[in-house]
This record gives sequence, C-alpha cells and structure tokens, in this order.
Amino acid sequence: MTHQPEETAEPSRLGAGRITGMERRSAMDAVRMRIGMAISLGLLKPGERLPDQVDVALGLSVSPITARRALASLAEQGVVVRRRGRAGGTFVADAPPLDVLAELSASPAESQAVNRLVDRRLLFECAVTPYAAVNATTEQLDEMERLTKEMAGAGDWSYYHRMDEQFHQLVGTASCLDTAVEVYHQTLAELYDYFIPYPIEKLHKSNLDHIELVASVRAGQVEEAVEISRKHVDILHRTMFMGLAKDQT
Repeated sequence: MTHQPEETAEPSRLGAGRITGMERRSAMDAVRMRIGMAISLGLLKPGERLPDQVDVALGLSVSPITARRALASLAEQGVVVRRRGRAGGTFVADAPPLDVLAELSASPAESQAVNRLVDRRLLFECAVTPYAAVNATTEQLDEMERLTKEMAGAGDWSYYHRMDEQFHQLVGTASCLDTAVEVYHQTLAELYDYFIPYPIEKLHKSNLDHIELVASVRAGQVEEAVEISRKHVDILHRTMFMGLAKDQT
C-alpha cells in the first residue's frame, strides 16, 4: 500500500547508475524536470492548479520536503506561481519562461534509456501476466477491481499514479513467481521515476486497459490478458515524455 513519505530529503533514484546513459540528478532536480516537461509538452496547462505539495510528493514518489523545495525553486524561476488564501495553491504560470523550460528537459541519453526501460518492462509484463492469470486469488482480483474503480474516480494525476502503481505491483505479486517478482517490482519502480503529470482524462482512458485485464483474468482468458498487458506497456514508447517530445519535433 502507498505510505506517507517521511519529511526528510532523499537521494534521487533518477540516474542512480542503474541504467546506462542516465544522468545523475538530485531528487529536487528530478521533480523540477518532471513538472517542467509536463508543462513544456502541454500536459499541464497555463493557470492549472497543481495538487497540494504532499500529493505532489506522493504522486512523484519523493519526500514532502523535496516536493516543497522543487516547487519553491520553480516559483522563483517563474514556472509556477503561488497564491495564498482559500482559493490559493500552486499554479502553472500563464507564460512560463521558455529558456527555463528548455533547461528542464530530459537529455537524449535519458530518453533513449527510458525507451530501453519500457522494453524491459514489456518483457516482464508478458512473462508475469500469464502466471497472474493462472494464480491470482479471488481476493487479489477483487483488490485489482477496487483499484480500477479508484483510478476511474481519481480527480488528479497524483492519486491516479499511486493507485496505478499499486495495481501493477499486485499483478506481479499475484503471479507467484517468487524472487522474479522482486525484479519486476524494481523495474516498475525505475520506470515510475520517469512518469510525469498527465491530464486526468488521458489517465482515465489508460485505466480501461486495467479494467479489461481484470475481466480477462477472471474469465481465464490467458492469451487475451497477455495481449492487453503488452499493448498497455508498448504504448508507453509514444505516450511517455520521450514519445510526446518526438511527436512535437
């Protein structure tokens, strides 16, 4: 289950040397980059309100202090603005400085490395899903279905991302592949380090795959379940930041 990040600074998992070609970034710079790219790609619109800093931390898997420092830094650079009062919060600036946004983009090496990471997850997903389809208990399937309902009702990207991660972790656990599940979960964690905020409408559409996957597993349709999982991951090549940036060039 998702837990509250502790109020301490932490080293970034981004670029920690696990994937060749990744740059080393502090946790704060990683958050700045992920929010900046979402703005550059038009996923976060001018004037759009960001979730509270605790939810930003939870959605991006960092500590609250890291999220607070990242948002404060972005505010200093004019990328976001902070407003006080009942209707206050942190909002995307009406005209974020283009030079700052350019500095917050991922490098070509990072984009290539994340594409390889998607391929790695694709292989794992196709291996894990058939075993989950055979071994998942009724209780696990019920929990997967509950998570799909949570995602369907999610009002922002932060809550959706947390439920999405729990869903896929549960698929891995349901496979009963022992230590291989740990490797699968590690791959998920590495990839989630690079997810950026998305419009909730796009995420709700992605959740339809989760719903179909649970239905296929319940019905014992193993081949169909594997194909749903394959397509669900393969599309990340086009819908994660590196694919979206390529479409704009």
